[in-house]
Amino acid sequence: MSDAAAAERLDEVRRRIDKAARLSGRSPGEVTLVAISKTHPAEAVAPLIRAGQRHFGENKVQEAAAKWPGLRAAHDGIVLHLVGSLQSNKAEEAVALFDVIHTVDRPSLVAALAKAIARHGRQPDCFVQVNIGDEPQKGGCAVAALPALLAQCRDVGLPIVGLMAIPPAGLEPAPYFALLAELARRHDLAQLSIGMSGDFETAVTLGATHVRVGTALFGERS
Repeated sequence: MSDAAAAERLDEVRRRIDKAARLSGRSPGEVTLVAISKTHPAEAVAPLIRAGQRHFGENKVQEAAAKWPGLRAAHDGIVLHLVGSLQSNKAEEAVALFDVIHTVDRPSLVAALAKAIARHGRQPDCFVQVNIGDEPQKGGCAVAALPALLAQCRDVGLPIVGLMAIPPAGLEPAPYFALLAELARRHDLAQLSIGMSGDFETAVTLGATHVRVGTALFGERS
């Protein structure tokens, strides 16, 4: 992807975020665009960085560890988000590498992250992932299990800033986004990680503070 194409795609996505925010009475500055760079090599990511994008999301600890040290050395201000499921035995590496973790979803991971944070002295912001559509194949804690998981996070001092969810594919996402927003309000959490390339405008109108956009920025994967 050329620098010009990257800048054009980034401007278009930001324009759509701004429009959705203003239509819903929000400030566009309330919404963080996370460019989902998973599976894309460093040379595909660099044009977006040069265009001004600074928040990037990766699915796997190993891939991020291979890709981002060089990019971070070359560019200031990168904020790295883990948006894929995290194994408890990778918690140490995740805490060392990522600035935000979107997929806290079970007691064993909470315990592992708390130990890693204490050991490293780094405190990435964390979102609890909720399985908002009750889908057995998806990560995320069940809605009914959310209060207990949040209580555990508080007990061990895990810095939970909000909730994350991926609505069921093929269904209207708005009711699921609205339910997650209500759960966040109920538990006094200010941030919502919702919305991807196909539905981020809907997510913004329903309170998203972080939208996770890949295809609209990088194009379809081959």
